[in-house]
Amino acid sequence: MPTSDLDALRNGELWLDFCESLKSAGAEILAPGTPEDDLSRAEGFRYLTRLLRLSLEKNLEFADPRFPQFYSLSHETAKIGNDNPDNFYQNCAVDGHRSYRITGNVGAVEYLSIETKAGSFAGQGAMAPTGHVALADLELQPGGDFELLVSATPQPGNWLPMEPESDNILVRQTFRDRRRERKVELQIECLDPVDEAVLDPEQFAAQLARVVPFVTGTAGLFREWMNGFAKHINQLPPNDQQMCLRAGGDPSIYYHNSYWQLAPDEALIIEFTPPEQCRTWNFQLSNFWMESLDYRFHRISVNRSSAVLEADGRVRIVVSAHNPGDAFPNWLTTAGHLGGSMLLRYVESTDYPPVHTQVIPLQLLMAEGVPAHD
Repeated sequence: MPTSDLDALRNGELWLDFCESLKSAGAEILAPGTPEDDLSRAEGFRYLTRLLRLSLEKNLEFADPRFPQFYSLSHETAKIGNDNPDNFYQNCAVDGHRSYRITGNVGAVEYLSIETKAGSFAGQGAMAPTGHVALADLELQPGGDFELLVSATPQPGNWLPMEPESDNILVRQTFRDRRRERKVELQIECLDPVDEAVLDPEQFAAQLARVVPFVTGTAGLFREWMNGFAKHINQLPPNDQQMCLRAGGDPSIYYHNSYWQLAPDEALIIEFTPPEQCRTWNFQLSNFWMESLDYRFHRISVNRSSAVLEADGRVRIVVSAHNPGDAFPNWLTTAGHLGGSMLLRYVESTDYPPVHTQVIPLQLLMAEGVPAHD
């Protein structure tokens, strides 16, 4: 007779199973096609510890939709799926059969989106949006205050749709300069009667069983993405946008995900003309595990506000291990890496200009500038 969750909790098998299953996550870092250099290997195992930390918060500490709280599932020291260095991310557990109220003030963000979703990366599941509201959709009070109702049934005024299977909210706050600009302050409350907030042992057992699948599912999903991106190394074609949506992407964002790979004496040149109508755009570098490189200490991204344009309006970005000089103000450092992922986003754009890339010797770039291209 199978052991129940409660029996496994009582006799300790639940904990032993949890620890044993965690061992298997290491296979994602050692899988064929993953880089074998010491930095990538160290970052890979650190990535698992970070995903474990996030999964414990998602599945244990902030998992009760009766008592919702905003927390961050991607931030400076724990990252998922080419996290945007210009973003402040917030997440929250909800129940599509309940109703909620979000209140806040819009602050000074360049872009704000609030989405309801169903599912997670556990088992590489889908996270396509079940409802989406952007900053332009919100009716604001004087001073920027707003109230947003969240439910599966339509509501007057500001309303964020859910579906019965909706189980989480994802908030993106995008800044011109996140170090200087004020965040949106959000609060959420459940509008339905709730019981007392006491840990349910049987529920805890089920929650703990979901922790490791999130770790392995997340690591496995984006490792498979990188295997696909290896078909166009150092190029930056458009993504399969539906694939991005299924992995939690924003329907108002157009994605160019790819794979970069450079020797220490090479430079990657990326050139494009920004869309005529676009709320914002940014380009970033990440490691193989699709974690943004450490933007606390290195310049690894550029956006519409920080970029210096060429005389003809083009953006030229230089990626290299060493600074090629003042003639290339949009230089981004590889921060000691030999390869990884990269991403260009257009937010609320009406057109999607092509992106040109080329790899040249760094010394040639510094001596003769960027070669012409067709």
